Amino acid sequence: MEKIKIVTDCTSDLSEELIEKHNIHTVPLIVNIGGKSYKDKEEINTKELFEKVKEYDELPKTSALTPHTYYELFKDLIDQGYSVLYMGIGSGFSSCYQNSMIASEDLPKDKLRIVDSANLSSGIGLLLLKAAKFRDEGNSLNEIADKLEVLVPKVRTMFSIDTLEYLHKGGRCSGTARFFGSMLKIKPIIRVVDGKMVVAKKPRGKYKVALDTQLDYFMHDKDNIDPENIFITHCLAHDEDIEYLKEKITQTIDVKNLHVTNASSVISTHCGPRTIGILYIVD
Repeated sequence: MEKIKIVTDCTSDLSEELIEKHNIHTVPLIVNIGGKSYKDKEEINTKELFEKVKEYDELPKTSALTPHTYYELFKDLIDQGYSVLYMGIGSGFSSCYQNSMIASEDLPKDKLRIVDSANLSSGIGLLLLKAAKFRDEGNSLNEIADKLEVLVPKVRTMFSIDTLEYLHKGGRCSGTARFFGSMLKIKPIIRVVDGKMVVAKKPRGKYKVALDTQLDYFMHDKDNIDPENIFITHCLAHDEDIEYLKEKITQTIDVKNLHVTNASSVISTHCGPRTIGILYIVD
């Protein structure tokens, strides 16, 4: 049987338990702040990141892996006898995908498939869990990659944002400049559409209104949601926000696995504290 290694980066926001359970190889991206660089999840976590934002009074920046780093990673696994499936943060958010493709040019085509997740955070994580399932069912490398490419547009990713400062200054989300700083009571809903983040709705008022807006989207999809895995992923969200979403989701559909995971420092860099989202796949 073909030995297949599934590889991703830290932005997939899978818990250590899920990574270990499904035998997924994860590599860190880099967070830069205060003149220093840190490997995400190895040398810095989200809580420490926001502490450093206060300490240095600056927003962090992030770095993709280089083509050389990808080449060495893939070559080492191939030399160990693995076929490699790589899927990390989407091409619309980072140069990671492009750099991995450059690295692949000098490696055996039959031993490596790279899939553009067109997504971020546990939107990637959902696809990785599917990849692990397909692998464990005995699918070949190419079969897994082909099935994932069909699933990519079926992932639904959305977040409630408490502050637009991080997204606006990071330049990763279209639409923020139009109203940044002018409507302080807005708690926008960010969705991933066609591989990019967009401002989908702009609810006003308390944060619960933003959570309810996410739940409206979820309710609209409820008859077509894949119940195998649903994620609530957050950056230092309040406990009551997490519990509220959990309660409403489990009341709406019969979920097999409802995962609550913490966003990586790289994701948190661009979303800011108290961000929380619902992520799922539709049939």
